[in-house]
Amino acid sequence: MTVPTANPRPDSEIERVLVVSAHPDDVDFGAAGTVALWTKAGIEVSYCVVTDGQAGGFETDRDRAEMPLVRRAEQTAAAAQVGVHDLHFLGYQDGYLEPTQDVIRDITRVIRQVRPQRLLCQSPERNWSRLPASHPDHLAAGEATVRAFFPAAGNPFAYPELTEEAWTVGELWLIAHPEFNHYVDITDTVEQKLAAVMAHTSQHADPGTLIPRVRTMLNHNAERAGFPESHYAEAFTVIRLG
Repeated sequence: MTVPTANPRPDSEIERVLVVSAHPDDVDFGAAGTVALWTKAGIEVSYCVVTDGQAGGFETDRDRAEMPLVRRAEQTAAAAQVGVHDLHFLGYQDGYLEPTQDVIRDITRVIRQVRPQRLLCQSPERNWSRLPASHPDHLAAGEATVRAFFPAAGNPFAYPELTEEAWTVGELWLIAHPEFNHYVDITDTVEQKLAAVMAHTSQHADPGTLIPRVRTMLNHNAERAGFPESHYAEAFTVIRLG
């Protein structure tokens, strides 16, 4: 199904953004340059990380029991690179995530706490042309977040056990959706994005090749968007509610 034409609200009308991701580092690969632009513009950005990323990494001799704390610390450091200091860790198990009522409720709670005008998450639809971007946890986190976006967060009768007041988010941005309808030029913040990516040291077995690959991907996005040569861009699918 073809996505609608993007019609995002101007950033000047946005006060708060919430980013929900399945694992530590997902937001940094997918949206950190855009996040840095938002925080530079004075927008408050919060992160909600659903799992602790215990199944990630490359060190076979590392005590896996250490990974939740390691990955939370890396995500906190990465967030600081792009001006984000409010992080919510839900603590679910990496590799086991499903869009259960518990997960939807917990994301709904964070939405109601943060009260964002814009919500960013991973796509719940599998992208067969970029299958690694459609990790099962990404799809599950995306599905749970979309269900929280509508109707749960704005419905005062959904999850009555929650004490936070219902809140309707007007705008949803998807990462790694099969079709994009919006590109953000991040040339001015690309170095912050790359620093955020590199903060996840436990995940990079060959860091020397990582930055060139990320730069190439961002440059291809800019080409598809029609931006000037040598620019960098991140790609999204923007959906307005109503």
